[in-house]
Amino acid sequence: MARSTIPSRMAIAHHPLHPMLIHFPVAALLGLVATDLTFIFTGDAFWARASFWLVGIGALGGWVSGTIGLLDLLTVGAIRRLVTAWSHALLAVLSLSLASFNWLLRLGGDMQSWIQPWGLSLSLLTALILSLTAMLGGQLVYEHGVGVEPEPPKG
Repeated sequence: MARSTIPSRMAIAHHPLHPMLIHFPVAALLGLVATDLTFIFTGDAFWARASFWLVGIGALGGWVSGTIGLLDLLTVGAIRRLVTAWSHALLAVLSLSLASFNWLLRLGGDMQSWIQPWGLSLSLLTALILSLTAMLGGQLVYEHGVGVEPEPPKG
């Protein structure tokens, strides 16, 4: 029996955009924890600058990717009916809000002064919530077939 699928409306040549775009922001926001910790342990300003760029790229890239995911959520009825999709969306908004706040704190002045304790705390909380968000995103794809095109009949 073939598994049911839910094609994405936000796609190019049947390739959904949200899963293509989300990898870089997720990697940036998870890497942010490492650069914050490295700055704390070394005191090297390079790591504070790296953290600033990672949180900015993660937040801005996440909002772009999240907007595309939101358009899929709002325009595809089969996605809207999934509790997992709404949970994924709410956690994504929460993690991106925390990342944006973290970036704005660092944007306003000395990048180094905000890392300990607030920047690192926000980075850790964002990484935790983002991990849960990613798990739910995986469930949407692998269990519910969201963004997966149906396989053509063999024969």
